[in-house]
Amino acid sequence: MPDHPTQPNPPKAEDHYYAALDRMAEGHPAQAVEEFRKSLAADPTFTDALHGLSRALQDLNRLDEAIEVSQRISELDPDDVLAHTSLSILYQKKGMVPEAEAEAAKARVLGWKQQLKRNDG
Repeated sequence: MPDHPTQPNPPKAEDHYYAALDRMAEGHPAQAVEEFRKSLAADPTFTDALHGLSRALQDLNRLDEAIEVSQRISELDPDDVLAHTSLSILYQKKGMVPEAEAEAAKARVLGWKQQLKRNDG
């Protein structure tokens, strides 16, 4: 028997993720950022939390940070259409038109590839 009392299970990545979604729905993106970061501390590869974090940062007009997060998603999952779409939007908001167009093209090609795979299967 342990000498110390049993600690309750620490919150899981999903728990913080859903709390972050609640903060976003309530119109509190800064609080959502905190919850998304806690989610990612528990699971750094949780792409849903990364997507949420990027969006919350975008809502706070913290575009450079949002770009970094979206780039991380595309590193973790190069076939993630939403990551490239998000990057396109973020680059466009920053006036980085060539970069925005390049990411939009990547998103379109990935979308077509995914559609072809579904149609072939």
